Parts: sequence; structure tokens; C-alpha cells
Amino acid sequence: MIQHIQKFFAANTAPGILLCLAAVLAMVMENSPLYGLYDSIKDTPVVLQIGAFAIDKPLLLWINDGLMAIFFLLIGLEIKREILDGHLSSREQLTLPAIAAIGGVAVPALIYAYINWNDAETLQGWAIPAATDIAFTLGILMLLGNRIPASLKVCLVAIAIIDDLVAILIIALFYTAETSMLSLGLAGVGLAIIFLLNKRGVTNLGPYVVLGLFIWACVLKSGVHATLAGVALGLLIPLRAKNEDGKSPLKVMEHALHPWVAFGVLPIFAFVNAGVSLSGLSLDSFLQPITLGIMLGLFFGNQIGVMGLTALATSLKICRLPEDVTWLQFYGMALLMGVGFTMSLFIGTLAFTDIDHTAAVRLGVLSGSLLSAVAGVIVLLISTNKSNS
Repeated sequence: MIQHIQKFFAANTAPGILLCLAAVLAMVMENSPLYGLYDSIKDTPVVLQIGAFAIDKPLLLWINDGLMAIFFLLIGLEIKREILDGHLSSREQLTLPAIAAIGGVAVPALIYAYINWNDAETLQGWAIPAATDIAFTLGILMLLGNRIPASLKVCLVAIAIIDDLVAILIIALFYTAETSMLSLGLAGVGLAIIFLLNKRGVTNLGPYVVLGLFIWACVLKSGVHATLAGVALGLLIPLRAKNEDGKSPLKVMEHALHPWVAFGVLPIFAFVNAGVSLSGLSLDSFLQPITLGIMLGLFFGNQIGVMGLTALATSLKICRLPEDVTWLQFYGMALLMGVGFTMSLFIGTLAFTDIDHTAAVRLGVLSGSLLSAVAGVIVLLISTNKSNS
């Protein structure tokens, strides 16, 4: 039994499966006599106070503002590694993922904006369908095994990294409340100290973590979304310096954080954010502007944007498809990029706080992601054959 559990957690598909199970559990609880327990878990007050400094939030916001900062820290580490030493380190490697990512961000946002153009309040959610959930999408590709070329998986990771970078910029520019310059200034001081530690070749991760917690608290109080502190910290962790064991501090932190994020942070986030009540659900529910905009943006926007810009770029000889990848396989991947689950739900929490709007966001994200996943798998299965497995 223990060996089976160990094999499950060692599999590349495990994070996606856990995310799915967490979302299903949330749906079951929200639509059963346990809905009261589910809501009470999210609303549990949690207070951290040191002297006059206090953070008093319900558990839901501690998860969305706190645990998700760890997720964004991991994204920051991955972005830095990929740009300096990885799949995005050369112009040739960067061109195709960058073009595909731009299409996968712009067209879904335009579809949502078109549907919600006459309502300034609902228009705030324009960025929700512009995000891809790498854990779910890559997990689906891994489930298909050797039928999928390794180069397609690498391409997906590269596109998702750029997609995450764009999402971070969107959050910073468009989903930031009124700022406290004092708190933001203190966060800047913390970042400056980390920068100096990096330049002086400090490889002990302890000071970076302590200063990171300080920066997170300052950013939380500043009005800028606290998860951006995680990104900033990740970008400042040394990559090419070596610690006393001859290892890169960035790679050590990335390796240490990955299982905690994959098997803890993201499933917990999915559980507290994916609960959608199906009571009174009808066709009209899917035709509400927020839900319709997200669903169509995720499903149609990604495939149109990714395929359209990539086809244009390849016809102009700006880039070419990865080795051993057919257009039909690339189209299947483009469909899977409509699985926006975690990141779309997260941006939805920033765009809306009203309970009716958040319910519409969840319904749109879940339905759009499900359509994209099913269609993507079907296309990928058609595009491959068992002789390649």
C-alpha cells in the first residue's frame, strides 16, 4: 500500500489528479448537507498579531494571499531559471512560446471584453480567461504518455511560463488597490537588501526567507497584491552562485518548494475556491455575461489566439513548430491551454468580491476548462497512434 502511494506521488500526473480531486470534493460539499461546513471552513477567522501589527483575515484570504504567494515564488524561480539557463534562454527558443502565449492571452481577453463591454463592473474580469493552469494541462499531457512528443511538452511548459509572467504583470498593473507608500517603501527596502545579498554572493537561503516574509507582510499592507512579493523574491534568489554543497540556491529552493506547491498549496487553493452551488442551475446560468465570457474565452479564445498567431508567424518564417510536432498535435495543445483552472480562479478572486459574481466566475472557469480538456484530449488522441506509444 505504501509503495503504491509513493508511486502515485512520484508520477508527473499526480498534481493534476490531486487538483481535480480537490475541486470535486469542493463541489460535492457545496452541493450536499455539508455546505455549511464548507462555508465555515472558508470563513474561519485567523489572526496574526505582533504588537500593534496585525493581520486579521478569514482562512480563504490567508490561502489566496498567503499560500498563493508561495506558488508565485515558485513561478518567479522558474521564470528566472528558464530565461537564464533554460528553454527561454535563446531567441530561437523564446520566439514560438512568446508568440503563442501572446495569442493565448489577448484573444480570450478580447472575447470576454466583447461580451461584457456594456457593463463596467463585469468588464473588470477581462483577464480571467487569459490564464493557463500548467499543473492541469501538463498533467493531461503526461497521462497520454509517449504518444505525445517530448518537444510538445517542453513547448507547453515554455508557453505557460510566459503566460504566467504576463499574468503577473496584469495583476500588478490592473488588480492593485489604493497603495500605502510607507508599506510599499518598506517592501522596497527589503528587496534592496535581498539584491545586495545576491550581489555579495550570499548563498544561505535563511536570510532570503526571513526578508521574504517581511516583504510579503509589507506588500500585503500596501494594497498591492501580496502574491507579487513571492515573484519579486523568486527573481532575486541567486541562480549561478554555488552554496557550500556546490549547488545553486535557486535550484535548491525550487526543488524544495515544488512538492509543497504541487501537493499542498494548489489543491488547498482549489478546494476553497472551486465550490460552485448547482442549485437553480439552468441554461440561463451559462448565458450570464461573466460566465459566458469566461467559458468562451477559455475554450475558443486560446485555440484561436495560439493557433492564429503561431500559423501567421510560421508562414512569415519568424518561427517554426517544435521538432516532431504536427499541426494537429499543436492544435490539441492549444485546446488544452484553455484549462485555466487555478490561475483563472485566482484572478477571479481579485476581480470580484460579490458572491453572485464569484459564483459566475467559478461556473465559467470550470465549464470552460472542462470543455477545453475534453476537446484537447480528443484531438491529441486522434493526432497520435498507438504505434508511437
